[in-house]
Formats: sequence, C-alpha cells, structure tokens
Amino acid sequence: MGAPYRYERAAWRSGLKQVAGVDEAGRGPLAGPVVAAAVILDPDRRIKGLEDSKLLTPAHRERLFEQILEHARGIGTGIVDPRTIDRVNILEATRLAMLEALRRLSPRPELVLIDGLRLPAGSPP
Repeated sequence: MGAPYRYERAAWRSGLKQVAGVDEAGRGPLAGPVVAAAVILDPDRRIKGLEDSKLLTPAHRERLFEQILEHARGIGTGIVDPRTIDRVNILEATRLAMLEALRRLSPRPELVLIDGLRLPAGSPP
C-alpha cells in the first residue's frame, strides 16, 4: 500500500493548493463506457482511509465516496461511450474521458496527478 496523500503532500508543501487526481474505471470490461473522475481534495480536510479503490471493500468505497462528495474542492467526470471506444481504441478513449473530467473540474487544477497514463501536451490544467 502506498502512503495516502504522498504526492499531494509534496505538491501542497511546494505551495500548490489545487492538486487534482484523475483516474478511470471501465478499461477492463468488454462492453460499456469508460468513465473518468478528476478530484481536487482540500488539504485542510483530509479524508481518513482514502486509498486505491481496488484495495477497499465496496462498503468502504461507498463511505469514502460520500466523504469525497462532501469535502472535495472540486469534482469533474467524463464518460466515453462504447461506440467511440470501438472507433478510437480503449487507451485513447480513456484519455478522452480524463480530459473531459478535467475540463469539467472547477476550480482549475494547478497540478494533475495521473496513475500510469500520459495526456497530450497542452492538456489541462
């Protein structure tokens, strides 16, 4: 398990306050959309137990979801439909969903943290 807030803490210490994390769901299934969410957490309102969702029980994920909705500075979501996935491929569809989530995020992030995927140059923030 990684240390919760490890990258966010480093950014916050450097003076950045609008640090967004973005991730996707739906890359594995054979059918259905790919969905991404971008979230800016409040450095003054840490959420206890926040960890990689794959390491949590469904009940714990639900509790954290409610806390994130209540305490986050901003949340944006993006969805790419199966037809688009078939046209552009799942990797590109994931990028599109992440970019849409970032476009819908307010306030604008000063830094975006993404696990294992690069977005095109010139992408938000």
